[in-house]
Order: sequence, then structure tokens, then C-alpha cells
Amino acid sequence: MTDSATSSATADADAHESHHERSQWPVVSAVGAGLLYAGVALFLLGRATDVIPAIVGAIAGVVGFGAFVAGLVGWLNQAYLAGYWRNQASARKRRAYRATMILFLVTDVATFAAGFTYYVFVRIGGWPPQNLPDVLTSLVLVNTVLLVLSSFTLHFSHAALENNRRNRFLALLGVTILLGVAFVAGQVLEYYEFIVGEGFTLTSGIFGSAFFGLTGLHGLHVTLGVILLGIVFWRAKRGQYDSDRDTSITTVSYYWHFVDVVWLILVLMLYVGAEITV
Repeated sequence: MTDSATSSATADADAHESHHERSQWPVVSAVGAGLLYAGVALFLLGRATDVIPAIVGAIAGVVGFGAFVAGLVGWLNQAYLAGYWRNQASARKRRAYRATMILFLVTDVATFAAGFTYYVFVRIGGWPPQNLPDVLTSLVLVNTVLLVLSSFTLHFSHAALENNRRNRFLALLGVTILLGVAFVAGQVLEYYEFIVGEGFTLTSGIFGSAFFGLTGLHGLHVTLGVILLGIVFWRAKRGQYDSDRDTSITTVSYYWHFVDVVWLILVLMLYVGAEITV
């Protein structure tokens, strides 16, 4: 009887994993990401030429971002939430989840490295470029403090969960999300001041393309990180996670600390570097 039950449980688990492998949600996310990038390109093309209205690109970008997020949420629900109370991932699978996130971050390093390489070539030319705005402002310093602080609150939130201090875990996780939202709002305000107040835009020469390309890419990563943290918080409020079941928190923490480190590099190279004219 025990062998039969074990065989049945194994079959259910295999069917569960096979179901994930046939999931349509990764395809939805991939299509959404492609539409998002295409929308940004069409928007920029529309701003620079009369080939296509810029609003078309903006709409495509918004729809693409929505599809990308919907795919992630659907995939998360299918892979982790639907059977959470019935199944628990083995130690091998938890290691695989962590390794997958690390592998993703390694590939993401290449994405940012390409942008930083472009900026290095920009600096090789004549410097400083004309009409270079003062990018190193107090707002940048405040945003930096917010993001660095959020890494600490997330770390201590996870530590609280491991020590079975659930209320502290939830409180610090909530603070982390608020700090992330404040960072994104600060970047939006910075863009508003540059674009509307000073006329400094993506098309303002090679530095403008480097500045908005790199900060925009990072801002997109932070926005996605806030969404992931929000999902984790929602799951935590439902009673999920404990000291033995915290793989999702670990992987999201990897991601959040990664965007924090990238921001520090970006501040040194882009913001502080822009002020160095020798």
C-alpha cells in the first residue's frame, strides 16, 4: 500500500512538472518582451521621423509590457502557487531554481556591459559634449540611498523569516517595496526635469542616448523587481514561506541585489563620470 501511494505521488509530481514544461506562459512573456522592445523602437522612430506616429510605438510598448508581466504572473501561478500547499520542491530543484536565477543574471551582465561599453567609446571621443546638463544632482544621491537601503531591508527581511519572526519579515519586505517604488518615482521625476525643464532627451547627442539608454534599462529592471517583490509579499500575506520554504525569496533577493550593484556602477561611470572633464 505504501509503495502504491509513493508511486502515485511520484506520478503526480511527474505530471505536475511535465505540465509546467508545456506551459504557454513563457511564450506569452517572450512575445510581450519582444513587443515592448519593438514599441520603444517604433516610438523613437516616430519621434525622429514621420514614418509612423509615435503614439503607435507607445501603445505597442505598453501592451508588450502588460503581456510580459501577465506571462510572468501566469507562469508563477502555474509553477509555484497552484500546487504550493500540495507539493514541496526537493532540495535538488531548489538548487536548480537558484542556479537558474544566477545564470539569468550572468546573461543580464552582458546586456548592461554592452551599454557601458558604448558609453566608454562615447568618452573616447571629444569630451565633454556640447550642452551637457548637470546630471549629478541631489536627486541622484537620494535615489542611491533609497536603493542601497532597500537591499539592507530585504536582507534583514529574509533573515527575519529564517528566524521565524514573521511580522518583522512582512514589515521589512513591505518597506523594501516602498523604497523600490520611491526609487522609480525619483527616476521619473529626474526624467521630467531633464526632458521638460532642460530639453535634454534621448536624441540629445551621443551622451543623451547613452544616458537614457542605460538609466532606462536599469529603471525597467527595478520596475520588474518591484513587481516580483510585490508578488512575494502577496504570497507571504497568504501564509506561504517559512525558514524551510524560501527559495522564491532567495532568487528575488539575488535579482534585487544585482540591480543595486548595477546602479552603483552606473552612478560612478555615468553620473560622476560625466562631471570629469579631463
